[in-house]
Amino acid sequence: MSRRIVILAAGSRGDVQPCAALGRALTARGHRVRLVAGTRYAPLALAAGLDHAPLTADPTEILSSDAGQKLLAGGRNPVTFLGGFRRILGPMAQRLLDECHDACKDADLILSPTLGLLGRHLAEHRSIPWALIHFQPSHPTGAFPHPFLPQARLLGPVGNRASFLAVDQLAWQLSRPFINPWRRDSLGLAPLSTRGPMHEARREGRPVLACFSPSVVPRPRDWPRYVHVTGYWFLDEPSWRPPAELAQFLASGPPPVYVGFGSMVPKDPDMTDRIVRTALRLAGVRGIVHGDPSTSDDDVLAVRDVPHSWLFPQMAAVVHHGGAGTTAAGLRAGVPAVVCPFFGDQPYWAERVAALGVGPRPVPFSSLTVPRLANAIRQAVQSQDIWRNASALGRRIRSEDGLTHACNVLESL
Repeated sequence: MSRRIVILAAGSRGDVQPCAALGRALTARGHRVRLVAGTRYAPLALAAGLDHAPLTADPTEILSSDAGQKLLAGGRNPVTFLGGFRRILGPMAQRLLDECHDACKDADLILSPTLGLLGRHLAEHRSIPWALIHFQPSHPTGAFPHPFLPQARLLGPVGNRASFLAVDQLAWQLSRPFINPWRRDSLGLAPLSTRGPMHEARREGRPVLACFSPSVVPRPRDWPRYVHVTGYWFLDEPSWRPPAELAQFLASGPPPVYVGFGSMVPKDPDMTDRIVRTALRLAGVRGIVHGDPSTSDDDVLAVRDVPHSWLFPQMAAVVHHGGAGTTAAGLRAGVPAVVCPFFGDQPYWAERVAALGVGPRPVPFSSLTVPRLANAIRQAVQSQDIWRNASALGRRIRSEDGLTHACNVLESL
């Protein structure tokens, strides 16, 4: 039976693109899917055959603001990270909540990330099912700590499990001043208690779609059956063709190293560009960088947006910020990765890359220098162990079918 499925995808491209992939897979099964995402992602949604409901907050503009730069400088500290989001989103909270409400007025099923647990409130208002999307491991376990609180592992399984509950509670207390009035005034619902919506979702056994590979994050034995580690959701673009300059550059020499930091906005982009180009030369490799094509030279080609699924398999290595989506694309390509994390869950993915032996130790962006980046690139492209591990992991990920798994779970609701 065809259903109207609404996917809330507030965030950057790394959050939106997997949701668009899931939406396209659900559309192929006969469902009608609406993607709620920033205005800049309307072409992405429409190309995937989805309805698009715009959110007026632009992640790139937010991260380039003074408040956004403070957020990037906060690393993975959960108080700084979540508190920064509250300061940034506070002035626009009511508008964004109303935009999400409008987008869900004809929904039969709502999918949403953990941010504010908006899907839970909107589904309660409409008396319809909903499910959570986890872009990183966010369900309590004794096997490892929350990505934001790695130091909790020093306390063993009890500390690991408590770290998830602590982050949940902090997130709820910071969002509660916006959510409860909205529940009361816009949705006609009673305010939630201090324990928060995540506690209720777990008590109810609300389905969770964890859209990462079990080859990258092995499923903990203590996760309940309603947590589904589906595998990654990739949005391929097989009809995409490279511009002549890119095709010529790739054909003119050995595989280059890609460097790009996604939606992250460095405080001094010119300085970052100089560090990257100098490090590539010092490492003795050609490079493709994300930037203004007019700045290209014989050894470094600057490009605008190029599909990672097309570009990454042709690289000698990829250097990126550690966003969940970019990390997934690099691992799937089967090439080594150098991760330069900024904030949030990026340090976690950087550590997973190193732990899996598919890249060197992370080079945090806050301590990025020419020698450190050059050494990491050199290690990535020269280590036979890293190359073998990356190639093997890429084959395992390419054999998975996360979209089919996710669709099967949703159609069982």
